[in-house]
Amino acid sequence: MKRIYLIISLLLALVFSGNLSAEEWRRVENLRGNWKFSIGDNPGWAEPGFNDSDWEEIFVPSSWENEGFHGYNGYAWYRKTFTLPEGIKGESLYLLLGYIDDVDEVYLNGKHVGSSGTFPPDYYTAYNAMRRYPVPTAFFNLRGENTIAVRVYDAMLEGGILHGDVGIYSYGDAINMAINLSGKWKFHIHDDKNIAKPDYDESQMDEIIVPGYWESQGYKDFDGFAWYRKTFDSPSYFEDESWVLVLGKIDDIDEVYLNGKKIGSTGEMYDDSFFIEFYDEYSQFRGYYLKSGDIKPGKNVVAVRVYDGYKDGGMYEGPVGLVTQREYRKYWKEKNRKKNIFDIIFGDN
Repeated sequence: MKRIYLIISLLLALVFSGNLSAEEWRRVENLRGNWKFSIGDNPGWAEPGFNDSDWEEIFVPSSWENEGFHGYNGYAWYRKTFTLPEGIKGESLYLLLGYIDDVDEVYLNGKHVGSSGTFPPDYYTAYNAMRRYPVPTAFFNLRGENTIAVRVYDAMLEGGILHGDVGIYSYGDAINMAINLSGKWKFHIHDDKNIAKPDYDESQMDEIIVPGYWESQGYKDFDGFAWYRKTFDSPSYFEDESWVLVLGKIDDIDEVYLNGKKIGSTGEMYDDSFFIEFYDEYSQFRGYYLKSGDIKPGKNVVAVRVYDGYKDGGMYEGPVGLVTQREYRKYWKEKNRKKNIFDIIFGDN
């Protein structure tokens, strides 16, 4: 009995110290509280320099009906200014806004970071979707004020940022990334294997934020093949290390190319989607070991072919980047240590 109490005490200490988390989440900034608010709709309200001093203040999260706007249906905007704590660098950051009724479009410092649902005239509600938008670190002002602007449309009943976690969160920073590849990637829906070639002309490709579902970035209900491309610079000393390309989680299956060479895949990929089978690949963490010479001094190109067969799709969860094999082994050793603590208490006897 004494041993059981000791183990439970250790577990609780780890949980409340923030060191035990199945997903490695850490809150960086709490955004719960008073936000600026205005009914109506104006694209200029997304700009960080807009003067919102005469706007109302309402509490978030809460329906706007509970904050004095009873019976209002239509467009409204929220704005919040905050400053990040010092020491944020190279982390995978997410903006969590809980549940919003019905449709939203979110901006950070004037840059679009995500949306859920569809605004009129092709209205489609997303009231039951938890908003978790990845935000490239480059979008933040790390040394001063940042402004979030949220455009919301409500069709009926309650409206606004209703409930759930509201804040800036870091995910996956247990891995010490040498190069963080989260942020803007080139993107193309449908299949084109030429995109894997290093000299492919990507000028006509779209841009998308990685990690993040493509449904929340303008490709609603798209299932099938899509391609991602990212170019990064490598210092010369990279030749002297052994590396892992970390791509987080991808829905559903993928093939990965570096400088035109296939370096790995998860799931069975075919040219005809009719024959593709997928199971739980969407939940698997991607880490592809690189061989000596795979990374070249100077510019390198990563290309990721993705097939999604159902619902959400794409490179949806980080971290994303390059890490040494030494750091990668350290990361998995720590994850297994935490898993073993759970197994001691909750596992089968």
